[in-house]
Amino acid sequence: MQKESCHVHQLQGIFLRRSFQIATSPATLLFILGAIAITGYAPFHFYPATIFALAGLFHFWQKARSGKQAAWWGFSFGSGFFCAGTSWIYVSLHVYGGMPLWMGAFATFAFCEFLALFIASAGWLTFKSSKPLVAGPILWVLFEWIKSWIFTGFPWLNVGYSQVPNSPLAGFAPILGIYGVSLLVAFTAILMLLITKPSTRRPALIAFILLWVGSSILKHINWTQPVGEPISVALLQGNIAQDMKWEPEVAQKTLDDYLAQVSQAKAKLIVMPETALPLLIEQVPADYLQKLKEHASKQQGDILMGAVEYVDLQYFNSMLSIGSAENQAYRKSHLVPFGEYIPLKEVFGWIYRDWLHIPLTDLARGTTQPLPMHLAGQQVAVNICYEDVFGEEVIRQLPQATLLVNASNDAWYGESLAAHQHLQMSQTRALETGRMMLRATNTGATAIISPHGEVVAELPHFTKATLEGNAQGYSGATPYVLWGNFPALVIIALGLFIGFRKKS
Repeated sequence: MQKESCHVHQLQGIFLRRSFQIATSPATLLFILGAIAITGYAPFHFYPATIFALAGLFHFWQKARSGKQAAWWGFSFGSGFFCAGTSWIYVSLHVYGGMPLWMGAFATFAFCEFLALFIASAGWLTFKSSKPLVAGPILWVLFEWIKSWIFTGFPWLNVGYSQVPNSPLAGFAPILGIYGVSLLVAFTAILMLLITKPSTRRPALIAFILLWVGSSILKHINWTQPVGEPISVALLQGNIAQDMKWEPEVAQKTLDDYLAQVSQAKAKLIVMPETALPLLIEQVPADYLQKLKEHASKQQGDILMGAVEYVDLQYFNSMLSIGSAENQAYRKSHLVPFGEYIPLKEVFGWIYRDWLHIPLTDLARGTTQPLPMHLAGQQVAVNICYEDVFGEEVIRQLPQATLLVNASNDAWYGESLAAHQHLQMSQTRALETGRMMLRATNTGATAIISPHGEVVAELPHFTKATLEGNAQGYSGATPYVLWGNFPALVIIALGLFIGFRKKS
């Protein structure tokens, strides 16, 4: 009995030591750091956290003894980062998409781990570089950029977004765009590491002060100028339950509710959310559209309404205008794979047939070179849903456009971080372009955003309400509007040359 008790105590000791080793291993610590980095983003806005977390990752990459170890540590950080920051995908797959719990959880986890591979690749290449302190930040942002276009792109959680709008580094957004801000975040993290070393403390501290003071000054520059008089706006938030949105028995109530909201709005520009009308626009009663037109004309303005069009045997996710100006349409061009169209139908079609029940999964693309819509005396650059997370696409309508409008439906993601993160990206588009951004959403975040990326007014999420206010048009062009991502990509290319140049 005594021997058995001793044996049990030994096993307990081994288990505790092993558990402590796992809990304090670099991989575990980096997973936790990755999760902590998310607190820099909306709705938390503790922007230093993302910089500190990235500094921790770069610190471990400097200590790596092999490319495999650096990749594993990058993967661990990425797993915590994306699992904490994009787990809301599960809500759309399981809660609203009808996918079984186990399959939705597996698909979400697999997607997060796939994204973590980008950071793992950056870690491996950093170890292989000749100057890791240069290569690490450059490679991080390079893979952010690759992630923004591969498989149609998913530029979520670029570290530059964590700095909008409060951090001084956000002052570079109108010049270098989001990838430029990400570069500055990554290099700030490197400067923090260098400040801890006596041999590099002084120059690193000077560079840090110059960078952050210079960024603070840039934040106060007005890159664009007001044009014309402000207009009154009304942004409608219908708060239609996603699981009931397309049910035929509630369609009429939805139409009535939006008509009531429109009738009460006293604004020149009234904006409804994405697919607010739960019918094909061709199926909406003519007298309903006439009532909308009469109200808009009475206000000497226009209404933007979200609906699905059926044109030339194709379906489009569109924003349509009605009112004083001639009727116009914007058709979404950047579609969500597996959400709005089925890539490789022959291969993946079974997922929709057997597992997912998402409406409107076979839409057509609108033009990739849209023109601004002339509404309520403004030139309005319209974008739908997550099109506004692609800065290079938003600026296609600039500098002609004087005002930005985004119509979304983030109800797909429930009460998660998604809507808050999406709002933060809209704030970045306002900063990059020097334009106000108006957001009309089904359940949130419905907001008016200033050209400096600040939220002027916002409705509470998951409430039926109308956000009324004023919007000022702006003219002119920021450096980002003129050059797009080109300067940031040039910096990345130069950094790669320096970081991988062999010593002679």
